[in-house]
Amino acid sequence: MIDSFLQCLAWLGEQLVAFGASTKDLLADYWQPFLYTDGVNVTGLAMTLWLLCASIAIGFVLSVPLSIARVSPRCWVRWPVQFYTYLFRGTPLYIQLLICYTGLYSLEGVREQPLLNAFFRDAMNCTLLAFALNTGAYTTEIFAGAIRSMAHGEIEAAKAYGLSGFKLYAHVIMPSVLRRSLPFYANEVILMLHATTVAFTATIPDILKVARDANSATYLTFQAFGIAAVLYLIITFTLVGLFRLAERRWLAFLGPAR
Repeated sequence: MIDSFLQCLAWLGEQLVAFGASTKDLLADYWQPFLYTDGVNVTGLAMTLWLLCASIAIGFVLSVPLSIARVSPRCWVRWPVQFYTYLFRGTPLYIQLLICYTGLYSLEGVREQPLLNAFFRDAMNCTLLAFALNTGAYTTEIFAGAIRSMAHGEIEAAKAYGLSGFKLYAHVIMPSVLRRSLPFYANEVILMLHATTVAFTATIPDILKVARDANSATYLTFQAFGIAAVLYLIITFTLVGLFRLAERRWLAFLGPAR
């Protein structure tokens, strides 16, 4: 019994040594592509962060006015935004990326227009367009829900001070909405980070694309995708920490009185 146990420990030690050696060799060849460049293009971690930051920024700018339109009492203002959010929340991001990357460019009318032809021939443009429209739809609903949940007395007090229209939204409603939406928006940002993994479909060299290339070249499947998983975990924990700090800063007034 003891001999069998010792043999198992010896086998486990050999496997760990072999695993460590193969991982070291993989990192020696692919640490730069995993982090920032393959020698020609931006790749890996740097590309994933660029996709995340650019799509989140565009989606945020898009969602602020759309969330106001989403809660408008005028149906001709509200319904187009409702259709947009329903469309992009009701279909998979992967399908949306395929439509932007290959579907739209297959249309003759798109290819005949010089600007559209140049735009949709670029894989990065198509990827950012799909990502931004997708996260913009979710963020619009997050902000619209926060607008609906505002205390009526808070709005009435602002109106009593003479605020209305643009000033009411700019100085009272939207600042409050952005603060109270932080926990929900944090989830959307993290989900968007995970969603960037479909970018390899458009040949964008993000973390997953580098891991797939490393796996194809070395057949070290566990090590290649394990490194990718570790990088995603690091980004996720960093984002969680940043949003926790933001919540402590801007949502402190919701905590218990001291």
